[in-house]
Amino acid sequence: MPRQRTCSAPRPASPAPSAPPAPVTDGARRVLPARLGGSGTLARRFGGLRAGRLLPSPLGTPFTFGYAAVLAVTSYLAEHMDPASVHALHQASSTDVAHLVRHPVFVLIASALWIVGGVASPYAVGCLLILTALERRTGTARAAGVFLLGHAVATLVTEVPVGLAVLAGRLPAGSLHRLDYGISYGVAASVGSLAGLLSPWLRLPLLTGLGSVLAADLIAFDDPMANWGHLIALAIGVATWPLVRERKRAREGHGASPPGRARRTEAPDGPGDPGLRSGPG
Repeated sequence: MPRQRTCSAPRPASPAPSAPPAPVTDGARRVLPARLGGSGTLARRFGGLRAGRLLPSPLGTPFTFGYAAVLAVTSYLAEHMDPASVHALHQASSTDVAHLVRHPVFVLIASALWIVGGVASPYAVGCLLILTALERRTGTARAAGVFLLGHAVATLVTEVPVGLAVLAGRLPAGSLHRLDYGISYGVAASVGSLAGLLSPWLRLPLLTGLGSVLAADLIAFDDPMANWGHLIALAIGVATWPLVRERKRAREGHGASPPGRARRTEAPDGPGDPGLRSGPG
């Protein structure tokens, strides 16, 4: 599942030749978009939404729409600036231990502003579909809360052990400055949360498939911290089911008359019948 991350010490700020971008890769996190972003069938089944409602809009999904606009700007900068400047921005946005100790709020926000491949990549499109579907069902505040909760908690849970290991002498001091930025923790939490709003026949394959892919990455041990972070973020999303389901029930029941309060608009049969009146009962 894509998330810019490297376990080595920070690279020098000199320009380095860029490797050809993989179609669905965002650094060390490279699993989720390949399974979700490229599946038009899965996107169409997210609640049977009409094609126009699959995409964000400024009024219907302001969080997703605004976030997509921000990612478009940062993607443009990353594509057109020189590599040394881009690396400096990534380093300043990294949620490594050193930055979390000094500027935790700033880097937790800044690290979620970068996405490799641009907003037209399959990964980015998949992320937008997921966030749009979640926001339309739960509202702006809950959708943003789920994303930020997964992003922040999974980051802290995976970075705090690094700091403790450095203090204990188990890891070199350079581990305090490892690059760590991207949006995949928030996306994983959003997928887990959205699964709770889907029908069981779709929820079970989605969670089973994604969970098995993330577990396979963990077993491969390519980047265990990022892999643990994805599983933790997915579990955080699942833990939000009571909250998002409550919101969905409230939205579905909005406007319905409660039992025993049906409107009666017929005229009274006569002045002596006190049980009937015009207007709400």
